[in-house]
Amino acid sequence: MDLQSIQQAVKQIAAEKNISEQAILETLNSALAAAYRKDFGQKNQNILLEFDVKSGQMKVFDKKIVVDFPAEIIKEIDENGRDKKYVKEIEGAPEGEEPIKFNPKNEILLEDAKKINKKIKVGEELVTELDLPADFGRMAAQTAKQVIIQKIREAERETIFNEYKSKEGQLVTGVIQRRENVGILVDLGKVTALMPIEEQIRNERYNPGERMKLYLIRVEMSLKGPEIIVSRSSPEMIKKLFETEIPEINSGAIDIMGIAREAGWRSKVAVKSNQENIDPIGSCVGQRGSRIQTIINELGGEKIDIIEWDEEPSKFIANSLSPAKVISIDVASKTKIAMVTVKEDQLSLAIGKEGQNVRLAAKLTGWKINIIKETVEGKKEKVELGKEEEKEKEPETAPEVKPEEKEKKVKKEKKASSAEATEAKEKKEKKTKKSAAKKKEKKELSSAEASASASADASAAAKALADKKALADKNATADRSVDKKASAFAEATADRSEGKEEE
Repeated sequence: MDLQSIQQAVKQIAAEKNISEQAILETLNSALAAAYRKDFGQKNQNILLEFDVKSGQMKVFDKKIVVDFPAEIIKEIDENGRDKKYVKEIEGAPEGEEPIKFNPKNEILLEDAKKINKKIKVGEELVTELDLPADFGRMAAQTAKQVIIQKIREAERETIFNEYKSKEGQLVTGVIQRRENVGILVDLGKVTALMPIEEQIRNERYNPGERMKLYLIRVEMSLKGPEIIVSRSSPEMIKKLFETEIPEINSGAIDIMGIAREAGWRSKVAVKSNQENIDPIGSCVGQRGSRIQTIINELGGEKIDIIEWDEEPSKFIANSLSPAKVISIDVASKTKIAMVTVKEDQLSLAIGKEGQNVRLAAKLTGWKINIIKETVEGKKEKVELGKEEEKEKEPETAPEVKPEEKEKKVKKEKKASSAEATEAKEKKEKKTKKSAAKKKEKKELSSAEASASASADASAAAKALADKKALADKNATADRSVDKKASAFAEATADRSEGKEEE
């Protein structure tokens, strides 16, 4: 393979894998170093190889760091062998202090280093150039190939990780692949992301091949490569959609002060204008609702209430309960409890379906909201709302069982299971006998029907034979009568002819 082909291959891999050419050249040097170590390297050599793509020349070096120890430590290293690793724990050393270590592969004692370079000092690197005896063998080439593949894969993973790590907290567009036990797999182009079950919208369908926007929660590096988690139910997704669709929010003229969301059903967004001449709600809604409708369509029809934020808690709470109209609000700043009075005809709007409106308002404002109903007569009644359990009940710990009781329990369970097995066996036998009896009865019935059919056929045949015989007898009698008449006529004719002859 000529140098021009190598250069083209490096550029092609860099373009396909989105990796820098410098990273590929470093990978190539590591692979060639591994190949040299395989064929010509020695045990304690730290091999570095430099390959010049333009000239095609290779240089091999052994790189070590110069170290020095006290005389007693050097004596122990000599007893152990300067070509072997040495580790010594320091007695009475403070916690966290590392033991004394010597690794002949990466380090060289000052005494040995001065034999090669007299001017070298402790902490400096001693680089010794090595000879390249001959061409690499087949096994060394195979080793180099494996190293190149592995290093390029690692570089590609690192590039993808850095690219998507910078996109954390942003919207990405992906294509739904398929559903797994852990969640939905989404194709982001260069990598596949995971949307866990808890990050999905409950009433939303995810059809394979469907393109949709997602919020990138986090990116982590795992053994298999970058692990990317995306979401459709995060409140931050609504914030990013508002920033994308509404220029005033993106420019900073309008701020989003808070978001309360029940994904797939309803959300409340509190906004505040930083300029007097800008209406925050009107800017978010857009002309004929064009802006907010785009966001609603992206979220699959989820309802969004835009609330005007206010510094005064009573006004902010009244706004957050819209579309319900509030008569009065009493707030307790210390306990953060608000008593909201509404008319009887506004009660259902204030509470919302299954308490959704007041629940979202409480989440948005951070206040506990109690609703008071004012009847037509002017009476005020406090409305009791059902509290949803936010935390799952902890499983009850089973009482400690003594060994004797445990053994009795096991015997009892065995006995019960044996009785159940016997009962099941008896039921099975009864069922089998009943089935056999039914089969026998059916067989007898079919044989009786067959015999009855045979006797009926025989009687019919006998009757037909008798009828045939009677008909034959009748025909024979008629023939005999005709014969008698014919003979009598013949005799009479003969007598008349004889009488004429005599005359």
